[in-house]
Amino acid sequence: MQSPTGSVVALSSAASTVFSIGMVFLGYWGLNESTKWRPLDVVVAALAICGFVCLASVPWFATKPSHDPDEAAALRIARRAFLLGVSAEWLAIVVSLFA
Repeated sequence: MQSPTGSVVALSSAASTVFSIGMVFLGYWGLNESTKWRPLDVVVAALAICGFVCLASVPWFATKPSHDPDEAAALRIARRAFLLGVSAEWLAIVVSLFA
Protein backbone atom coordinates (compact mmCIF):
# COMPACT_ATOMS: atom_id res chain seq x y z
CA MET A 1 0.00 0.00 0.00
CA GLN A 2 1.41 3.35 -1.00
CA SER A 3 1.53 6.25 1.40
CA PRO A 4 -0.50 9.30 0.41
CA THR A 5 1.37 12.01 -1.45
CA GLY A 6 0.69 15.40 -2.97
CA SER A 7 -2.80 16.80 -2.74
CA VAL A 8 -4.02 14.09 -0.36
CA VAL A 9 -1.58 15.18 2.32
CA ALA A 10 -2.20 18.86 1.67
CA LEU A 11 -5.98 18.45 1.78
CA SER A 12 -5.87 16.38 4.95
CA SER A 13 -3.58 18.78 6.77
CA ALA A 14 -5.63 21.79 5.65
CA ALA A 15 -8.79 20.10 6.94
CA SER A 16 -7.19 19.41 10.32
CA THR A 17 -5.95 23.00 10.53
CA VAL A 18 -9.39 24.46 9.83
CA PHE A 19 -10.89 21.93 12.28
CA SER A 20 -8.58 23.18 15.04
CA ILE A 21 -9.35 26.82 14.19
CA GLY A 22 -13.05 25.97 14.49
CA MET A 23 -12.46 24.41 17.90
CA VAL A 24 -10.65 27.56 19.04
CA PHE A 25 -13.57 29.62 17.76
CA LEU A 26 -16.09 27.56 19.72
CA GLY A 27 -13.98 27.86 22.86
CA TYR A 28 -13.68 31.62 22.46
CA TRP A 29 -17.32 32.06 21.47
CA GLY A 30 -18.48 30.46 24.71
CA LEU A 31 -20.03 27.09 23.99
CA ASN A 32 -19.93 26.22 27.71
CA GLU A 33 -21.48 29.41 29.08
CA SER A 34 -24.26 28.95 31.59
CA THR A 35 -26.59 31.50 30.01
CA LYS A 36 -29.72 30.36 28.19
CA TRP A 37 -29.19 29.71 24.50
CA ARG A 38 -31.01 31.86 21.97
CA PRO A 39 -32.12 30.46 18.58
CA LEU A 40 -29.19 32.20 16.88
CA ASP A 41 -26.80 30.44 19.26
CA VAL A 42 -28.23 27.10 18.19
CA VAL A 43 -27.71 28.06 14.53
CA VAL A 44 -24.05 28.91 15.21
CA ALA A 45 -23.45 25.62 17.05
CA ALA A 46 -25.24 23.59 14.36
CA LEU A 47 -23.24 25.22 11.56
CA ALA A 48 -19.99 24.61 13.43
CA ILE A 49 -20.82 20.96 14.11
CA CYS A 50 -21.82 20.37 10.49
CA GLY A 51 -18.53 21.94 9.46
CA PHE A 52 -16.66 19.65 11.86
CA VAL A 53 -18.35 16.59 10.39
CA CYS A 54 -17.37 17.60 6.87
CA LEU A 55 -13.80 18.45 7.84
CA ALA A 56 -13.36 15.24 9.82
CA SER A 57 -14.48 13.18 6.83
CA VAL A 58 -11.96 14.77 4.44
CA PRO A 59 -9.00 12.44 5.29
CA TRP A 60 -11.30 9.42 5.13
CA PHE A 61 -12.54 10.35 1.66
CA ALA A 62 -9.10 11.38 0.43
CA THR A 63 -7.40 8.12 1.48
CA LYS A 64 -10.26 5.79 0.59
CA PRO A 65 -8.90 2.88 -1.46
CA SER A 66 -10.06 2.72 -5.05
CA HIS A 67 -9.84 0.03 -7.71
CA ASP A 68 -8.13 2.32 -10.19
CA PRO A 69 -5.13 4.28 -8.85
CA ASP A 70 -5.76 7.08 -11.35
CA GLU A 71 -9.38 7.45 -10.32
CA ALA A 72 -9.87 10.80 -8.59
CA ALA A 73 -13.54 10.48 -7.64
CA ALA A 74 -12.79 10.05 -3.94
CA LEU A 75 -10.43 13.02 -4.01
CA ARG A 76 -13.14 15.16 -5.64
CA ILE A 77 -15.54 14.18 -2.87
CA ALA A 78 -12.88 15.05 -0.28
CA ARG A 79 -12.40 18.46 -1.88
CA ARG A 80 -16.14 19.12 -1.80
CA ALA A 81 -16.32 18.02 1.85
CA PHE A 82 -13.45 20.41 2.62
CA LEU A 83 -15.22 23.26 0.85
CA LEU A 84 -18.47 22.56 2.69
CA GLY A 85 -16.66 22.31 6.02
CA VAL A 86 -14.76 25.55 5.57
CA SER A 87 -17.90 27.32 4.37
CA ALA A 88 -19.91 26.10 7.36
CA GLU A 89 -17.20 27.16 9.81
CA TRP A 90 -16.90 30.65 8.28
CA LEU A 91 -20.67 31.01 8.17
CA ALA A 92 -20.83 30.07 11.87
CA ILE A 93 -18.25 32.75 12.64
CA VAL A 94 -20.14 35.39 10.63
CA VAL A 95 -23.49 34.46 12.21
CA SER A 96 -21.92 34.62 15.68
CA LEU A 97 -20.98 38.23 15.03
CA PHE A 98 -24.68 39.06 14.82
CA ALA A 99 -25.64 36.97 17.86
